[in-house]
Amino acid sequence: MANIDLSTESKAAGGSLALHGYLAEPRGDGPFPGVVLVHEAFGLDDVMRRHADRLASAGYLTLAVDLFSDGGARRCLVATMRSMASGTGRAFTDISTAQAWLRSNPKCTGKLGVIGFCMGGGFALLAARDNFDAASVNYGRLPQDPEDALAGACPVVGNYGGMDKTLAGAAGKLEGVLTKLGIENDIKEFPTAGHAFMNDVPVGPRALRPLMRVMGIKPDPTAAPEAWQRIEEHFARYLRD
Repeated sequence: MANIDLSTESKAAGGSLALHGYLAEPRGDGPFPGVVLVHEAFGLDDVMRRHADRLASAGYLTLAVDLFSDGGARRCLVATMRSMASGTGRAFTDISTAQAWLRSNPKCTGKLGVIGFCMGGGFALLAARDNFDAASVNYGRLPQDPEDALAGACPVVGNYGGMDKTLAGAAGKLEGVLTKLGIENDIKEFPTAGHAFMNDVPVGPRALRPLMRVMGIKPDPTAAPEAWQRIEEHFARYLRD
C-alpha cells in the first residue's frame, strides 16, 4: 500500500495542481484489473483506505483518488459538489487522471472499474460513461437528467439503503432509467440500511454524529457484507477475462 503523487499528470491534463491518491495492491505479480475509488464527502480517510484495501484483497489494483488534494475538504468540497452537479470540471479531470494512471501501470490488465460511496457514488455513476468497463454506485445521488447523463454507461451495480432519508426512491429510479437505456444493471435497496451503511465505523465530525444517526447515516453490519459480495461479483463478471 502506498501514497501516489498524480500532480504532474493532473496539471498536464488541466486538473488539480496537486493530486494524490492511495494505491492498494493485491498480492502477487499480476497483472490485475484496476479500480478507481472515489471517496465520500468527508474525504479520503481511513475508512476509504480500508475500502481500497478490501478491493485489493479481492484481486483489484485499486487507486483511491483524493479529490480534496488541492486545498483540503473545507476549500474543495463546494467546488467538487458543483462539479458533480454540472457533470463537468476539475473533479472529473482528476478521476480521468487516476484512470489513465492505472491503465498505463504494467501491473494493470487495462480492464478498469470505478467505485464510489456517497458523494463518490454520484461521481462513479457519471464516470460510468467515461471508458470504464464496470461501475459500482453506493448510495450515490442521481444526476438531474439521468437519462441524458447516463446514456452509454458501462454496466452498473448499485447499493442503496431503504432507510436513507437523503436518497428516498433513488434506487428504483436508477434501476428504471438504466433499464430503459438498455444498460446492464443490478440495483438493490436494503430495507433496514441507511446512508453510508457500508462503512465499518461512523464517520464525520463527532458533534454531528447523533444527528447523522437520526437521519439514518450509520454502518449496518447486517447489510454491508451482501453489498460487498454484489460488488465483487459484478467486478469479477466485467473486469476479469
